[in-house]
Amino acid sequence: MAKAETQATTGITPFDGFSPQLFEFFEALSANQTRDWFQANKAAYERHVRAPMASFVESLALAFAAHDIPLTGSAERSLFRINRDVRFSKDKRPYKTNVAALLTRDGTKQGKGVFYISLGGHHEGVDRRGMIGAGFYAPEPPDLTALRTAIAKAPERWLETEAALAAAGLACAHENALARLPKGFESFAGSPVADALKLKGLHVWTEIPTKRLYTSGLIDNAVEFARAAQPLLEFGWSALARAAR
Repeated sequence: MAKAETQATTGITPFDGFSPQLFEFFEALSANQTRDWFQANKAAYERHVRAPMASFVESLALAFAAHDIPLTGSAERSLFRINRDVRFSKDKRPYKTNVAALLTRDGTKQGKGVFYISLGGHHEGVDRRGMIGAGFYAPEPPDLTALRTAIAKAPERWLETEAALAAAGLACAHENALARLPKGFESFAGSPVADALKLKGLHVWTEIPTKRLYTSGLIDNAVEFARAAQPLLEFGWSALARAAR
């Protein structure tokens, strides 16, 4: 069945790109962090931000299924709320200035090993229009230990995973990596996997060219990226499954 026919059957609106109004909305929201302003402009948020992101997620879930990529999501479960949780933060601005979503194996945000997209906002202090990522970002301590143990026990497989990522122009992000090897892994000093064992997560990401955001071809970009990141996801899923036995 053709993609358009499948979406018509399920009631999904085909994704045809985001619009510049998405970024214009967030620029205005950044300067107007009040409930009154947001309520007065909520229709613009729904039309230019939430609706196209929901369409993107639903369309991408169909594309992933068609390409046998074991990730899924939905408009109801994958999108993050625009409201910030300010209970334990010194930053009391009530609204986020980006829109983001996760696709996982079980379709929930709690799934481990994800595809991530974020539009607007900042990343490491730099204004970013759009970025996509995949992997295991900031895993809980037991999961991080499981990932590191898998690298230590099967260094050849990890190096093969790194090589597969490199062939696609990707590499695990090294921000906030440890300066020294973590406790229990000191014997790997000087080994080919030493740098990987210092990571606090295993994830890759790339920026999306702004012009590409405005076309339906963004789905193709996302599928290509997810396929390139799949060796990393498979490595991590196997590691977590072994640790859970």
